[in-house]
Amino acid sequence: MKWLQSIAIAVILLGGVSAAQAVDNEQSADAPDLGAVRAKIKARDFGGAIGELNGMIDKGIQHPDLYSLLGYSLRKSGNQKTAMTFYTKALEFNPEHKGALEYQGELFVEMGDLARARSNATRLAKLCPQGCEEREDLDQAIRAKTQ
Repeated sequence: MKWLQSIAIAVILLGGVSAAQAVDNEQSADAPDLGAVRAKIKARDFGGAIGELNGMIDKGIQHPDLYSLLGYSLRKSGNQKTAMTFYTKALEFNPEHKGALEYQGELFVEMGDLARARSNATRLAKLCPQGCEEREDLDQAIRAKTQ
């Protein structure tokens, strides 16, 4: 586990994605190809990501990874209300979707609803008792808001 933390620190120090900017790295085996969307999000092209994700939805593709990333992109674009809708939809498909739980929790933090953010953090703690990036990122967002 320490070697994994060392790698994560090295990536951050070398200019990689920071923990607060993680982009749903864990992919479901049955997920549609979201590589181009993730690249747009990493480049902070949230409008492009939203357009591509909406195009997939228009084609009838339904998947919690897609909804979680759409919520993330909408939230980062300032559309909290619609972001919440898509986080909820992702969690309806998969109540244990770690990315959606993290991102929804971060939205709760942004909205000042720390009780609900902590509820998501508790759910993540049960899903990954040994720790995971999603749990650590949400815990960090909660700590930053309460300090």
